Amino acid sequence: MNDYYAILGVAKGASAEQVKAAYRKASRAHHPDIVGHTPAAEEKFKQINAAFEVLSDPKKREMYDLGVDPLAPGAGAAAGANPFGGFAGSFGGFSDIFEAMFNAAAGGAAGQAGPASRASRGRDQLERIAIELKEAVFGGVEEVVYLTYLTCAGCGGDGCAPGTGPSVCSACQGRGVRERLVRSLLGTVRTMDPCRQCQGFGNIIASPCPDCSGQGRVRGQASVEVEVPPGVDNGNRLRLVGKGEAGPAGGPNADLYIEFKVKRHPDFVRDGDDLLATLPIPMTAAALGAAIAVETFDGPAVVDVKPGSQPGAVIVLEGLGVGRLGQRTRGDLRVQLDVRVPTELDDSQRELLRRLALERREERPEPRLASTGGVFSRLKDKLTGK
Repeated sequence: MNDYYAILGVAKGASAEQVKAAYRKASRAHHPDIVGHTPAAEEKFKQINAAFEVLSDPKKREMYDLGVDPLAPGAGAAAGANPFGGFAGSFGGFSDIFEAMFNAAAGGAAGQAGPASRASRGRDQLERIAIELKEAVFGGVEEVVYLTYLTCAGCGGDGCAPGTGPSVCSACQGRGVRERLVRSLLGTVRTMDPCRQCQGFGNIIASPCPDCSGQGRVRGQASVEVEVPPGVDNGNRLRLVGKGEAGPAGGPNADLYIEFKVKRHPDFVRDGDDLLATLPIPMTAAALGAAIAVETFDGPAVVDVKPGSQPGAVIVLEGLGVGRLGQRTRGDLRVQLDVRVPTELDDSQRELLRRLALERREERPEPRLASTGGVFSRLKDKLTGK
């Protein structure tokens, strides 16, 4: 009795999936169309199909494990075997039939479409650049230098050495596919497979370009001027069509994506389309009011501090913020007042402040804690979400 487990190379307790996988592997390795149509090859392939027929059927496998070969003459009726099981050795399993039908359909399409093209589109590319905050406010122009694939100058992208060209494949006569016949229960099926000699291209490059080794492109450095639009922020990307890597064999260039990162500024912080800044002022300026000149990205501007301004008060300079992306308007510059209390006073200054406190009856602050309106109250509201 044939050792079907040994033929497929599986253990006696192998699962149905393991048997199926082993059958696929063995049938591909020993198919007569691959190893040649010799009596030994056809016999080996017949044994593989017989082993799969028995081990993939629970009833036949149970009978086989009891010492009876379900495929032996006279055993088919007792096992309830498929009366068409004997054809498996001659024509292959059902997977071969469907594979042949699929290949036939695919081969027909390939034959109509012709040989495959060596040229293909390159891959999209991403480059990151850092810009100054001022450039994000107004926009600008940046030169970006990057490594990519460039069309080979030696061959112009076709991959052939100068003065040469591809030759028609002698195996497939330029079609890129070759026919083969597969026997099945449906009869002899004609399939189309990619030509092994030319890999389906229909031609062969006998003399590859020495600069690119026949690839039609080389690794090199490229540069491009990028127009930075006003309002760009961290993570924003700009697409440059056709500025990515060149495709193999003269294929079209891919796209280049530029991702922006805005550098930190020592004086300004960005908040969406607005700019934030802090203006330190003396206590007297907050009390009496003042017009203070400050430097902005647009040049000098005047911050009008109203008399009695409190620490943390915000003064808005409209239209001096960041340009809005895709628009012609801009955000605002918001200036927060940082009122500085003097820490070093001489006797004369101390006496002046003492007299001011007496005049305002503030020499003794009220001995009462405020429950609302203070900085700790605002902090509490922020933490509690009120």
